[in-house]
Amino acid sequence: MYKLMLIVLMMTVWVSVHFLQTDEEMAMKLLYQGKHALNRAAHAASQQLDPEAMAEGILRIDPNAAASAAAAYLQANLQLDAQGNPLPNSPVRERVNVLVFDVINDDHTFPYTYRNEQYDYEATLQRPGVVLIIHVVYPRAFTLLEPVEWDIKGVSELTVR
Repeated sequence: MYKLMLIVLMMTVWVSVHFLQTDEEMAMKLLYQGKHALNRAAHAASQQLDPEAMAEGILRIDPNAAASAAAAYLQANLQLDAQGNPLPNSPVRERVNVLVFDVINDDHTFPYTYRNEQYDYEATLQRPGVVLIIHVVYPRAFTLLEPVEWDIKGVSELTVR
């Protein structure tokens, strides 16, 4: 009888550990999805040229168009509404917050080293670009564990050919 109880106890432990591992894998999948979405959004934002400056031969990113493009790409890739809240098929379960959206234009000399002490981020840009940091939360399957939260960081430069 004691062997049967030991088997049941060990199976309970094994299943619990398996669920914890699966939960961790789902969290990492969300991190990768968030990073890919952020990279796409930053790249789309960095390609939004200011047409008036372009007519003068100056490469400058239009901040309003860049913000719109970044928001559209985040919404499409993470399936969010306009306020950053998840839609029914979204991989995230909580609101995605844009913490930093900085457009680095020709008002800086390049190469330019961008530093953000608050989020411990540094990047060197060779030409105009966009820095984007979002906050993503993964609520754990086990309510005893704290949710996993990330400040996902990315940068993209204007590409010219």
